[in-house]
Amino acid sequence: MKKIITGLFLILTTYFMLWPVPIEPVSWDVLDTSGYTGPHSPNERLAGLQLITLNDDTGPEHLALGRDGKLYTAVASGNILRMNTDGTMLEIFAHTGGRVLGFDFDSDGNLIAADAMRGILSITPEGVIKMLVDHVNGDPIQYPNSVVVASSGMIYVTDSSGRFAPSDWGGTFEASMLDIVEQSASGRVLEYSPELNKTRIVAKGLSFANGIALSDDEQTLFVNETGRYRVWKIAVSADNLEISQESPLADIVFDNLPGYPDNLMRGDMGRIWLGFAKPRNAIIDYLADKPLLRKIVLRFPRALWPMPEAYGHVIAFTEDGEIVIDLQDPAGDYPETTSVTEVGNRLYIQSLHANNLGWLAKDAILEK
Repeated sequence: MKKIITGLFLILTTYFMLWPVPIEPVSWDVLDTSGYTGPHSPNERLAGLQLITLNDDTGPEHLALGRDGKLYTAVASGNILRMNTDGTMLEIFAHTGGRVLGFDFDSDGNLIAADAMRGILSITPEGVIKMLVDHVNGDPIQYPNSVVVASSGMIYVTDSSGRFAPSDWGGTFEASMLDIVEQSASGRVLEYSPELNKTRIVAKGLSFANGIALSDDEQTLFVNETGRYRVWKIAVSADNLEISQESPLADIVFDNLPGYPDNLMRGDMGRIWLGFAKPRNAIIDYLADKPLLRKIVLRFPRALWPMPEAYGHVIAFTEDGEIVIDLQDPAGDYPETTSVTEVGNRLYIQSLHANNLGWLAKDAILEK
């Protein structure tokens, strides 16, 4: 019996130390979190969302208002849905065959979509899909995530990971998890010129580059760095900027946030909305400077991985970094509050996995 136990111990030890995993973790310095304090003091202002059914679709990860006055949202099936602002007349506008995450509209009303499985697409108001770009400098755009279109027609995109393409690793969530656990910081910000059909790298070295928004004067990009809990300001004039190098062209707006920042969206009154997919997790932070342990943890059954809990949280801030609204739902009844879109008297709350679209009456929130 002793030999059997010893043999099993050796087998398990060998497995946990040597079994191949797809990541090569990088050590990084994480700041101690102050948690939900200060401007993020706990509240329940995001609880009790009204819900709009999406029929058989799930994951309304991003939503925007089209020139036709309709709401558009991208879902997990590869569909882009269209509806009235009250949720009625829901229909399939287009099907990309991939998974669109962020999108925006250009001056001609074309929907410019970051399809994480395919590349950057342009979809006409009639639903005709055209590939714009899927490479930069001969290198594949591995994980197109968020898009913002400038008034000049320039298209700015976050390529979240240069290491893990969702099409190769089982989907967007799985690929994002591998990239954030690895911390190789291979994310980047791209600029695509439709007029010249050229793409360039604005900035690189981000740990899962995610949401993106333009400043009011369109000279600055706000970019979420999900894997390191922060938001950057990056000049659109930056060229192939390594974000870890000190530069007057890039500054941190928020550091050490209490959760994983996801999408950014311009709102009214100069506000920029930010959604948090999940709150931080103490075990994940503890493992930040322990790359070997991160490899070992990845060898455990997925049910034993240290996953962040459910917690609804969105904020609005000004361009100079002042947080003006903070809405939370500690119960996390609406999963992964990835984004906020402000339309009329409604705040639409989006999610990576929910089977409906949430909303709140804006006047009731802003009066509090």
